[in-house]
Amino acid sequence: MVRVRWVTGFLDSPSRVAEPFWQAVTGSGLSARRGPAGEFATLLPADGDAYLRVQVLAGAPPRTHADLHVESVAEAAAEAVGRGAVVVLDEGDLVVVRSPAGVVFCLVPWHGEKRRPGAGRRSLVDQLCVDVPSALFEAEIEFWSGLTGWPRRPSDLPEFEHLERGAGMPLKLLFQRIGSAEAGMHVDFACTDVDAEVRRHVELGASVVRRVPGQWTTLTDPVGREYCVTGRAPLPGNVGGA
Repeated sequence: MVRVRWVTGFLDSPSRVAEPFWQAVTGSGLSARRGPAGEFATLLPADGDAYLRVQVLAGAPPRTHADLHVESVAEAAAEAVGRGAVVVLDEGDLVVVRSPAGVVFCLVPWHGEKRRPGAGRRSLVDQLCVDVPSALFEAEIEFWSGLTGWPRRPSDLPEFEHLERGAGMPLKLLFQRIGSAEAGMHVDFACTDVDAEVRRHVELGASVVRRVPGQWTTLTDPVGREYCVTGRAPLPGNVGGA
């Protein structure tokens, strides 16, 4: 088991086109750019420590991945490999890993992040949903539960389970059984009014993909990355289902 101290959601895009959209829908500022080509930046919340970042990966399709912030990257990588993951890239203080189902995530150093966003907002990115082919679901969720030490919990719908996130984590990990063969990850917004929130996102440049009345709406951002707006209380401690 690895002691995960913080979780960051990374929005990987082929260009910077979607960055103003994500600033607007999350109410965030944008940090100074980092990296040799200025490919990295952080979405800066109005309060609390940052937990969403953006990255330009030229020529790659848009996707979402997680960074797990840990006290020892090397020890965390060894633990992940021992549980069935494969190291994709090892730069010492950054290790890129592929889970048993093929979900790419990163292990990075923890720098003291601990303050989640405050309550009192209408919407909040509070969840990373891991989309897993049904045949691989059990092995995948066991991998993540074993790696993090976070116990499995049932969600409101049978195709979902989630992990009971560690104290102070800004993002919960939700797992969804899917019919396709390729695993992935997307972000979920919790909000008090799905229809109103979806209208706001569309006005800012999103497109609706499908609606599940009373539950959630799937949208795409300006570069085509899927994400969901869900009907859940946008509270920092919320641990409800999808």
